[in-house]
Amino acid sequence: MKKIKQLVLTFVLSLLAVLSFAGAKQVNAADNSLQQIKDKGTIIMGTSPDYAPYEFLVNVGGKNRVEGMDVEVGKQIAKDLGVKLQIKQMDFDQLLVALETGKVDMVISGMSPTNERAKSVDFSHVYYQGGQDILVNKADAKLYAKGHTALQGKNVGAQTGSLQYTLAKKQIKDSKVKGLGKVTDLILALKSHKVDALNVEKPVAEAYAANDNQLVAIDGKYTLGDDMQGTAIGFKKGSKTLVASVNKTLDHIKKHNLTKQYLQTAGKYMAGNTANTSMIHYWKYFALGVGYTLLITAIAVVFGILLGILFALMRIGKNKVLHAIAVAYIEFIRGTPLMVQIMFVYFGIGMIVQIPALVSGIIAVGINSSAYVAEIIRSGISSIPVGQTEAARSLGMSQRQALTNVVLPQAIKNIWPALGNEFISLIKESSIVSIIGVSDLIYQLKVVQTATYRGIAPIAVAMVLYFVMTFTLSKILGHFEGKMKHEG
Repeated sequence: MKKIKQLVLTFVLSLLAVLSFAGAKQVNAADNSLQQIKDKGTIIMGTSPDYAPYEFLVNVGGKNRVEGMDVEVGKQIAKDLGVKLQIKQMDFDQLLVALETGKVDMVISGMSPTNERAKSVDFSHVYYQGGQDILVNKADAKLYAKGHTALQGKNVGAQTGSLQYTLAKKQIKDSKVKGLGKVTDLILALKSHKVDALNVEKPVAEAYAANDNQLVAIDGKYTLGDDMQGTAIGFKKGSKTLVASVNKTLDHIKKHNLTKQYLQTAGKYMAGNTANTSMIHYWKYFALGVGYTLLITAIAVVFGILLGILFALMRIGKNKVLHAIAVAYIEFIRGTPLMVQIMFVYFGIGMIVQIPALVSGIIAVGINSSAYVAEIIRSGISSIPVGQTEAARSLGMSQRQALTNVVLPQAIKNIWPALGNEFISLIKESSIVSIIGVSDLIYQLKVVQTATYRGIAPIAVAMVLYFVMTFTLSKILGHFEGKMKHEG
């Protein structure tokens, strides 16, 4: 056991050392950030498209597309640099990690250039000043008319990692701040009275209030430092040449007050989103989500089984080194959350090798499943009496032939129910990949919530779809289980 712990520790430390070296190499590199973008011909913008009118999703020609004021700013920057704009979507609290690990070149997502963030991020000039509001239920409007001071001791919601979260923590006495990654989740928490008010930027509060007659936007009346005034663009530390070039674009935007025009364009898209908020109207969103969920699950299942069989055989084998590696792998994977594994594959390994979000999600889910599959297979093999192997060997079979022709067929019959449960769980667990911007069912649920300003209906649809998928799979697995019992 001591050797196994040492092996796990060595593996973790080696991985951290490699990632630290990669990170240090990037930090110490000379500032050729602008030239790199021009050579690449593309600038990647990271954003969390749940923050209308800054950024939100619309469906154009059957395809999801990010629109909003920030997108227009990004387009102008790309145009001035002479490159193409590429947009990557993820949760707000993952954006700075994506910036640090090179997944995105800039973050445009209604972000304020606070002093704390400036320690690890280079910020552009401020390009928009919107102010800070609180969003409340219309029935409570009079209670909180004085702004944030009226929220003393109340439950306040804010986006995790945002300026609004910091303001609630520091300036609302005795407040209980609830942080969530998506504004859509916060709106749902407010309307279901899980929180008393939300801290959001003024344009966002006004957008939700204008599209939902249950909500009211109120001036938050916060005390804002110079670093909390307005919205800026985040870049990787040391990107001075790129920032200087982008600032020229932003100065032009401010001089000609182009953000007003950008907001008007965003308003037209928002009006289109809310013209028809029935769930049937958004069936393509849910269909796309189901497709991605099944794709991730199917590939991860195959990957998990192959890897699971390998580590199961290594663990029950007589080679001590392979046995130790298998035990270390299984215990390490089962001892860490799938969410952390997904972020590590996408952001951590992504510092060394660029891996697309979808591929990262499939790899992480497959690896996670393989550890559990390995234990299921190992227990199934162990349940077969040793006499079966001995009888096969006495008939002239090799160890491998005895395993594949005698032991494994019987073991599969024994472990099929447990294996089936793992497959069904995988459909549900794969929903976590949405945190890195993979368009699975949960991600599409958030998209529909953002587009329609409806909280419960998209959740109900997603629940039904998950049930249909898992119920159908359970019936298929049950059919094969019955056939195996009949054959046995």
